[in-house]
Amino acid sequence: MTHILTLVADRTATALGAATIARVRDAIQGDPPDILSPGEAADIPCPAGPPDLHLVREALEGAPIDAIAQPTEQRRKALLIADMDSTIVAVETLDELADFAGIKEQIAAITRRAMNGELDFKDALRERVGMLKGLGTDALEKTWERIRITPGARELVATMRAHGAVTALVSGGFTFFTGRVAAELGFDLHHANTLLDDGTTLTGAVGEPILDRDTKVSTLRALAEQRGIPLEATMAVGDGANDLDMLATAGLGVAFHAKPIVATAARACVDHADLRALLFVQGYRAEDIR
Repeated sequence: MTHILTLVADRTATALGAATIARVRDAIQGDPPDILSPGEAADIPCPAGPPDLHLVREALEGAPIDAIAQPTEQRRKALLIADMDSTIVAVETLDELADFAGIKEQIAAITRRAMNGELDFKDALRERVGMLKGLGTDALEKTWERIRITPGARELVATMRAHGAVTALVSGGFTFFTGRVAAELGFDLHHANTLLDDGTTLTGAVGEPILDRDTKVSTLRALAEQRGIPLEATMAVGDGANDLDMLATAGLGVAFHAKPIVATAARACVDHADLRALLFVQGYRAEDIR
């Protein structure tokens, strides 16, 4: 067995049943399935090599079920690098902050273009932060109160840490939020940009140098080297264009409910399920999840 196919269902919309698993197995001539979580996740060993994902999608018949294929070797990862906005948390924190300045739609429009690779990330960040000049710093705390953790994020971090993995939050967002998210979920490390203020209001500037797509991939490489972890044993997850290099470099890069440019380029996509999917693709079972 050289490869394995993992199926993970969106628990809120459907169940992964025996008939669906059988159709996929027959389509790719896989070995008997291994149920990781009844009704939610299953592995199908692929003795003939990488499965044809086009055949898999046909067999799924449009059901909200994700399918990720990968080599069986070094499937369990020792390092997780995660984006924050629209990945570990369910919002774009800068867009929510802009709501308190009454310009959420203007900021969000720039965010969408930047995350889809249509704008230079650094320039877009400076532009958006500049539009917030004069906003009271109390808006940061109000924004934090709005933030919701993405389903499965707590389990992902807790389970990987319980099995000895290093977890890092690496965001093009801001340390005010990454620090709190990291503390709440238990990330070992967090890296992000810094919003500058004069003690009471935002100055409209961001600390330099700006953490961007190059910084994300360099952080992945540096952490792996420092911890003696081969890149094949690393996992990265993100949704925007600034995550592309990080996803391409990691042993397994997962585009999570991602922008079109990212979903098209990534080797693995989670379009339906929550972040528990990243545990199942590593072979964790429901009873292993913390």
